Amino acid sequence: MKYIVLLGDGMSDEKIAGLDNRTPLQAAHTPHMDYMARCGRIGLANTVPPGYPPGSDVANLSVFGYDPRSCYTGRSPLEAASMGIELGPDDVAFRINLVNLEARAGTLLMKDYSAGHISTDEGHELVDALQKELGSDEFHFYPGISYRHLLVWRGGNEKVNATPPHDITGQSILDYLPTGERAEKLISLMNASQLVFHNHPQYRRRLEGGKTPANSIWLWGQGKAPSMQTYAEKFGLTGAVISAVDLVRGIGVYAGLEIIKVPGATGYIDTNYRGKAEAALKALERCDYVYLHVEAPDEAAHSGNLEHKLRAIEDFDAQVVGPVLEGMKKFGEYRVLCTPDHPTPLARMTHTSDPVPFIVYGGETVENARVLGYDEDSARESGLVVEEGYRLMELLRA
Repeated sequence: MKYIVLLGDGMSDEKIAGLDNRTPLQAAHTPHMDYMARCGRIGLANTVPPGYPPGSDVANLSVFGYDPRSCYTGRSPLEAASMGIELGPDDVAFRINLVNLEARAGTLLMKDYSAGHISTDEGHELVDALQKELGSDEFHFYPGISYRHLLVWRGGNEKVNATPPHDITGQSILDYLPTGERAEKLISLMNASQLVFHNHPQYRRRLEGGKTPANSIWLWGQGKAPSMQTYAEKFGLTGAVISAVDLVRGIGVYAGLEIIKVPGATGYIDTNYRGKAEAALKALERCDYVYLHVEAPDEAAHSGNLEHKLRAIEDFDAQVVGPVLEGMKKFGEYRVLCTPDHPTPLARMTHTSDPVPFIVYGGETVENARVLGYDEDSARESGLVVEEGYRLMELLRA
């Protein structure tokens, strides 16, 4: 038996007046996901346990089949694993976002949580400068992908309160600076980064090129290294992970899965969708399970861009779901789980804890006329609810 998870990050949403009171999943042209919904099993899953933040870390852990209540310690330790950074018992990892802040009306606003989706090469330039100017025995800066990077605070405090920057787009940052014991050290680093960036030649280059420059870092998502069973230990499966995002790759590292990096995978709407599908099918020739993650719908929703979210969903269906469904036929027996990790409503530009619509499909061809397609309403009307999202893995393997 072969298993594949097709995860469209943040695909689910709320109804939008401009879409005739439909959600993006209802408005988008998704014939392949609609077919799976009519022929397979569609329902809702709660991927975020009560009391936990609706982050991609918690939600993806659930879809992978791990109960976040037993293993979640924070987002950044997972990203550190993907980057090959080994955390000591007293090390605390923090996500670094390269951001653009705007001075307005006597305050500083979070204008862009991604610094204009800065390129990876440009991001590395800035993180190298941070390490040179601000790095020490206590703080070490590590380059990642695009605007996503990492800070390791040796002997640090993981219990500070820190807010994801995509949650406060357009808002004053003064109400959301890190708080708690020794948080002043983090604020000092954030302030110092602004001078480093302002004096860096890249700042002027991006301005002159009409691009949004990074003018500060933002620290969040902290935690210490978790303890997790591998997939071989937990499920008796071999497998692989395909994603452009260090967070998802990091879960794969802790799960003991092969990490496949696809050329042209960017984490945005210009990602190499078809290359991911082809890599997944090739990986299934040598292993049991593949987790294929596409970040683009989530990024579009964080930016409040309806056009990009619809495009990302349609490209996911046409260039990932369609080719994978066709390619899975050669394996005989197989199961597909198609789902978001969490909703990312465009109107909110951040995640919510609402249940997500999922499909489990195993090659069936008989269609259920009562199911209109793959969307939130059809999932709700099915009556199938997975109360604990990590049990989706059990449904996939049933």
